[in-house]
Amino acid sequence: MHFISRREWAFIALVFLYSFIPAVVGLVRLPELLGAPAIIPPNPRAVIDPLPITLHILGSSVFCLVGAVQFLPSLRRYRPALHRTLGRIVAAAGCVSAITGLWMTVAYAFPDALQGPLLYVARVTLSLAMVALIAWAVVAIRSRNVAAHRAAMLRAYAIGQGASTQTALFLVTMGLFDTEPSGFSRDVLMVGAWAINLAIAELLIRRAFATRTSGAAI
Repeated sequence: MHFISRREWAFIALVFLYSFIPAVVGLVRLPELLGAPAIIPPNPRAVIDPLPITLHILGSSVFCLVGAVQFLPSLRRYRPALHRTLGRIVAAAGCVSAITGLWMTVAYAFPDALQGPLLYVARVTLSLAMVALIAWAVVAIRSRNVAAHRAAMLRAYAIGQGASTQTALFLVTMGLFDTEPSGFSRDVLMVGAWAINLAIAELLIRRAFATRTSGAAI
């Protein structure tokens, strides 16, 4: 892909690095879910009902990693057909990720230390919001509303990348306090990660809007 600039390659590398731990841990767990011996400590909920978490891992990995490529201006400019093809894959993967996330939230029996009311409500709300945003992005691009399409997909991507920011916050917290958060503090940390991602997404959307407005005024 010689048409991709060095800055864009750096962006892809940064996103892949940021997504590394949740993506790799999830993919490493797949053999266990398919019946192979566990490589990492087993998840009892996943062992009992492996289908939703298997689909969630696959959907989330595709959405987060391939989805990052979709934000490259060079891809949209020089390979629009590829952008559209990848977009369909990313949209489907994002919906699988969100729906299976909702499935696990409702169906799995989480101990209070791992999911309290705050986290439960956030997971349900954000799963539904992610599907709605992807659906709106599809409607928007079919109506040739490119700005609305990009904004909706960026917000959906911010939700989908929640696990990466949660991992980063967990590592910082464990480094500072030498213990893994649990209970309400864990819920706050998890929800806070989504809040950070969505805040950054809104800043980027506003920045893009300001750029378009100033460009149109010239």
